[in-house]
Amino acid sequence: MELYFSPLACSLATRIAFYEAGYEATYRQVDTKRKRLQDGTDFYEVNPLGQVPVLRTDDGELLFENAAILPYVADRFPSANLAPSGGLERARLHQWLGFIGTELHKAVFVPVLDPSANEDVKRYAREDIPLRMQRLQTHLATREWLLDAFSVADIYLAVVLNWARYCEVDLSPWPAVLAFFKRMSLRPATARAFAEEFELYGLELKRANT
Repeated sequence: MELYFSPLACSLATRIAFYEAGYEATYRQVDTKRKRLQDGTDFYEVNPLGQVPVLRTDDGELLFENAAILPYVADRFPSANLAPSGGLERARLHQWLGFIGTELHKAVFVPVLDPSANEDVKRYAREDIPLRMQRLQTHLATREWLLDAFSVADIYLAVVLNWARYCEVDLSPWPAVLAFFKRMSLRPATARAFAEEFELYGLELKRANT
């Protein structure tokens, strides 16, 4: 399989999932500002929205959105135990993927991290942080993972929480959330992926400034 990604973007979740599964995918880096691949190819030809992640399956099909890609990867590698197979726990997996994608990723961190967003937009987004983090704090205060066992939802949440350090969002008022992030960061697959993409992000910044 082939993953179109941008360093430290939400596509990082799929990389971590692959590492958890022990799968060596092909990675194609995208310049999401220029909407180009490293070979100069127009990324809009891959995804008309110009966004990552995009997963090209072994059959050549394209999948978009974390809510679709992460469960697909989990199902491709059942022995990695990255998602429940069905029933209420599977529904809860989709519930958490939806929460992370809409209430945290899009509603909070996208506007806060967007350099073109005005201060009113950023302030409005920041006002949403306490309610959403308290939802996580209450849930994680008595459990290790979002579901009864580790899953791709935890991976996605860790990737989104990682952005807090880049926009001065202090997680310490929600100790269970902070403890979760630290716990996730110590997992070998997460640590490896974070380190690799942090390095790629640094190289990307250098290229942009030259």
